[in-house]
Amino acid sequence: MSTDISVIEFKKRLDAGENLNIVDVRESYEFEEFNLNGLLIPLGDLPGRWEEISEWKDQEIIVHCKSGARSGTAKLFLEQLGFTQVRNLLGGVLDYKVHFGSDED
Repeated sequence: MSTDISVIEFKKRLDAGENLNIVDVRESYEFEEFNLNGLLIPLGDLPGRWEEISEWKDQEIIVHCKSGARSGTAKLFLEQLGFTQVRNLLGGVLDYKVHFGSDED
């Protein structure tokens, strides 16, 4: 089980240009409003689409949603499938916007 990641650590790694495996489990309308350049797989679609990220099974994956609840569920689901390094973005997009703002504000 992997430890989760704070928005502070996440932003530092983004700013450093790291190539991160990011999965956004929000709905498409949320993604269109504001996104962190992750792969959009809404939580409800994940059981039918997880194979799209199967090559990341042994790599770090950062899952996120609006607040961290849906991505927490996604993390557990992926771990049950054998994904070894899934990290939930704590506080989700809401916390990210609190710390770093957004273009929409």
